[in-house]
Amino acid sequence: MDVVLIRHATAIDETIALRDPMRMLTAHDREQARQLGQHLRERMGPALHVWTSPLVRAVQTAELVLAGLGSVAVTVDVLPSLAPGESVRAAVAAIRALADPACVLLVGHEPGLSGIAAGIAAVLAGHHDLPALANAEALAITGGTATWRIAWDHQPSARSP
Repeated sequence: MDVVLIRHATAIDETIALRDPMRMLTAHDREQARQLGQHLRERMGPALHVWTSPLVRAVQTAELVLAGLGSVAVTVDVLPSLAPGESVRAAVAAIRALADPACVLLVGHEPGLSGIAAGIAAVLAGHHDLPALANAEALAITGGTATWRIAWDHQPSARSP
């Protein structure tokens, strides 16, 4: 099973009129997400599942990454457990329930994504401590082991997978 964790692209700042769940991506941030999808296309096979946090910036990131991947037959599904402050247990359980071989993209927030990575690693291959994801950065986990990490600008990360 392959799991690719993606932190949403940078969003506009929260204001009194625009609360955190509704924060959206700017034009530059949208391009980051699309470019990340294009770079992921070079590294992975087709995604079978794309799950996202219900927050606007995560949904937009998921849709744009999917467009960059060139995947037209896959839909983006909201997984409420990927929202900030939610328990990562439900997301880890949903991943574990998938039939092998599956490739799932999860788009969410920190520190939740790091918690999911630790949960997957603990369940499948022993605990691994991984650095938090930057905005518009992806981390791949195959068989419980972090295999690669890539940012939207395709710059190699100084951080280990």
